[in-house]
Amino acid sequence: MGTLRVVVQGLLTALLLQIAAVSLAPADEAKDDPLRKKALELNSITGDKPMQAALVSLLKDEEGAKKLVGAAVKMAKEKPQPFKRNALLLLALAAEANKDFDAGVLFYRLHLDQAKAVVSEKGIAQSYEGLIRLNYDQKKFAEAEKLCKELLALEGNENEVLERVKPRIFRRMILAVARQGQHDRATELVDKIVKADPENFIAVALKGQVQADADKYEDAIKTYLSVLEMVKKDKRLEKEERKEYLDEYRYTLSGLYIESKEVNKAAEQLQELLKEEPENATYNNDLGYIWADHGLKLDEAEKLIRKAIEEDRKLKKQTFPDAKPEELKDSSAYLDSLGWVLFKKGKLKEAKPHLLEAVKLPDGQHTEILDHLADVHLALGEKAEAVAAWKKAVEVASTKRDLKRKAEIEKKLKKAETTDKVEKPK
Repeated sequence: MGTLRVVVQGLLTALLLQIAAVSLAPADEAKDDPLRKKALELNSITGDKPMQAALVSLLKDEEGAKKLVGAAVKMAKEKPQPFKRNALLLLALAAEANKDFDAGVLFYRLHLDQAKAVVSEKGIAQSYEGLIRLNYDQKKFAEAEKLCKELLALEGNENEVLERVKPRIFRRMILAVARQGQHDRATELVDKIVKADPENFIAVALKGQVQADADKYEDAIKTYLSVLEMVKKDKRLEKEERKEYLDEYRYTLSGLYIESKEVNKAAEQLQELLKEEPENATYNNDLGYIWADHGLKLDEAEKLIRKAIEEDRKLKKQTFPDAKPEELKDSSAYLDSLGWVLFKKGKLKEAKPHLLEAVKLPDGQHTEILDHLADVHLALGEKAEAVAAWKKAVEVASTKRDLKRKAEIEKKLKKAETTDKVEKPK
């Protein structure tokens, strides 16, 4: 599961394409509504750094951002709608961060209309990439593929933004095809890229992604191992760039090894990553979690997970220096890991509060977390609470991994509902 760091980095990356300056909305439009006034003030923000600062400020106040986006949605329906391109992009990113799909689509579409009107390749690329992300994240893969094709069909100036983003959009389109279950078509598309440029390790890695999506984990592992060797030998890469690719592909390999039930090999990849970045919260959490989940090195696993939480808190304080302590919530994924390792150590009463806290968070209504909470409830003799958590876990299952877990949860749920005896989970 993702962390706040990933969300912030991903959204800030979208702002790297500089946007043309816009004018300040007339003051008399603000009227007396503070939300309206605040929304209109977004029209005056220009430049990368001010835009990034404004986005960080919006993300820091989640409830405030939701209210602002809600008010802006109503304003956007006015004739004429009052927002300029910068404001629309910020509102779209804020909506995306808060998983407000409809608002995000609305603002990206309005941003796209304005970008096309002034023939801004940067704005057009930003709009399409945002719309593609939104649909892909909502598992609307057919629509994501359609949007990719729309962008790829546009003619941009040579070496300008549209032409530079097309390779990335084409790769995203192939993944959207794969996610629709059309793995043969996706493989055919990616094979064409690899055949045209056999030394293109990014294309080869894409093939590994398609194989993984088709549950061909052994093939995907072989592909990614070859990609690692390609990256190591590629003389075009600078040292730092090479490290970034190696880290990305090692991390992917760790997940593939877990899927193929090769726990030790997954741990080896994460341990290699931790040698270079011992403070990395994600690597600490993932290694701690896989050990805990398989009943291995539980004391060391707990230390790693607690370190992940500590490092994540440090990062959030750096990202949001003006935020109040109660505004900086711990990651639901890390809280889940901590609760799970404590459960595995038999510390049931200590495990429960962390899992209860995790499911209260916006991204905590997750099949795996709810399943863990139910196991803890059942082990504590709280059968009704366990059944409620399992029912919720089944209800929210959406990803391929969730659906696999759903079948096991339904077995546990049926057993719990049809017997009076409470059996503690192993």
